[in-house]
Amino acid sequence: MKTIQEEKRMSIVIVGHVDHGKSTLIGRLLYDTNSLPRDKFEEVKETCEALGREMEFGFILDHLQEEREQGITIDTAQIFFNTEKRNYVIIDAPGHREFIKNMITGASQTDAAILIVDANEGVKEQTKRHAYILKMLGLKQLIIVINKMDLVNYRKDRFIEVKEDLLNFLLRLNLGPSFTIPIVAKNGDNIAKKSENMPWYKGKTVLECLDTFQSMRKNSDKSLRFSIQDVYKINNKRILVGRVEAGVIKKGDEIIVLPDNKKTKVKSIEKFLENPIQGEAGESIGITIQDSLFIERGNVICKEVGDKPKVTDKIKANVFWISDREFNINERITLKLATQEVSAKVEKIEKRIDSSTLKEIETNAKNLKNNEVGVMVVKTLKPVVVDNFNYIPELGRFVFEKDNGIVAGGIITEEK
Repeated sequence: MKTIQEEKRMSIVIVGHVDHGKSTLIGRLLYDTNSLPRDKFEEVKETCEALGREMEFGFILDHLQEEREQGITIDTAQIFFNTEKRNYVIIDAPGHREFIKNMITGASQTDAAILIVDANEGVKEQTKRHAYILKMLGLKQLIIVINKMDLVNYRKDRFIEVKEDLLNFLLRLNLGPSFTIPIVAKNGDNIAKKSENMPWYKGKTVLECLDTFQSMRKNSDKSLRFSIQDVYKINNKRILVGRVEAGVIKKGDEIIVLPDNKKTKVKSIEKFLENPIQGEAGESIGITIQDSLFIERGNVICKEVGDKPKVTDKIKANVFWISDREFNINERITLKLATQEVSAKVEKIEKRIDSSTLKEIETNAKNLKNNEVGVMVVKTLKPVVVDNFNYIPELGRFVFEKDNGIVAGGIITEEK
């Protein structure tokens, strides 16, 4: 068996309707894997007893969030646990709006997802919207957990009914779950141990299912994409800092700076208190170059040899609108992609789609409303450097901003 150190940490996101037991499931995962300090568990237990309640595992998450926040509002948090096979990190967004925003902006880059549904209430609109986002972002490793089976007397027929309802929707998305599990998160049924209350379920537990998944490969084997975040002057060195979105960059590499096609060579790779020979996908690094070129935030570096991203002022994209404020087609809007920021205009909304029913509301639409998806053509005021989302997600994913707030997220399906 591989040790934890041999396995890459796997990131997962747990999504679903706000009242279907996500916090309880997270608390239970922490408890069942001994990933919670004993004193923290005792504190939560004492709080529940003082309130005259049974132990509520959802309180564990509330308690951790209060500690983390310290009066500061946060959109996402990282929660850690481990099994014998590997370390896990749960990317947690506290609410429906925050989940959608963080998933489509790339703040939550996950390997796998757990979609939770209340056995008693069944599939809700929010469940379907979250499933749509998982599909939109290409997440293929998916576990469905049907929670609160105790409320339906652990009935197999109710489990099958809810399962089939959700699977019928997922089938229309062409999204197939790897596993579907009946659970009672608060009691630990089928989380780390098989449930004695549901002997009819012969499958794996939640933790066993997670351990079958593969950590996603980084983009190191693809062509170089290095997004410039800033330019620093340190000890007479002019250091270009940013994130390697894909590929590998080394000293001596012949590179091109886009969108202006400036050519130069990498003089050195820079990391704080390190002397690296290269930077690879997922790393934030600095580089110095041989020539004195004007380079700024938003530029993208690629290698002179090999495939390159597209430099264009027109893209086709699927856009998920998350603002309560309706968008009208003649409005100017700000597009942010990696470190690029540019004014843009939507030339055409080819389709308006209801994300919870998948029904096409309108073709050649003039507006887009909250929780709707638009298939649209976007024209930018100046050229941007892009890739198709399915090739390099980091340069194929963007957000729209209006009045200094994120109002939508999109993925590029075609470079015009």
